[in-house]
Amino acid sequence: MRRYANMFSSKHNQLSGRTLLVMMTSSLLLAACSQSNTGTSDSKPVQPEPTVATSTNQVTETQAESTAVTTPVVNQSDLLKNVSATVYKDANCGCCKEWVSYAEDNGLSATAHDVEDLSLFKERYSVPQQMRSCHTTVTTDGFVFEGHVPAKYMAQFLANTPAQAIGLAVPSMPVGSPGMEYEGKFMPYKVMQLNKDGTTEVYADIESPQQQL
Repeated sequence: MRRYANMFSSKHNQLSGRTLLVMMTSSLLLAACSQSNTGTSDSKPVQPEPTVATSTNQVTETQAESTAVTTPVVNQSDLLKNVSATVYKDANCGCCKEWVSYAEDNGLSATAHDVEDLSLFKERYSVPQQMRSCHTTVTTDGFVFEGHVPAKYMAQFLANTPAQAIGLAVPSMPVGSPGMEYEGKFMPYKVMQLNKDGTTEVYADIESPQQQL
């Protein structure tokens, strides 16, 4: 019996010693973290202060990240500022409503008209059959934007209108174009230029969602 008591006492002392060692080590680590760098020559900083070059790089990277996030929002809100247009669409077209909201978010002053026969308006404004989409937008200056045209290219066209052009078109309804967003999917498409003589030509190739910004 005395033998087992001695074994228990020995084990207990070992455990107590280990516990004490762990507690002392933890205290030393906490003390080291809280020490300033102005101590004696024997003390070493836990984490060296960054150099001037490192600090400058970090500030530059932070500014770059901030610019990358905020710049598109600021620019987009003014893309179609001072531009007014009428949008002819079907009353039950959900993606038409989405595009109107998108265009308004980009500065367009839009008046939507629900019409029964859209083809009448497409013919009136000389939109070729193969260029047609679900809605037709006509600015107060008479320029035509057929379908889900990105605001970026509308603004670019209006700022520097080709002499032979009457507008732009995105034929059909490409998934991922403005107003046609669906589960993050994207279908490359072309923005087509509509000319006065009835011909068309490629105005822009959209290969990624980022090109629409």
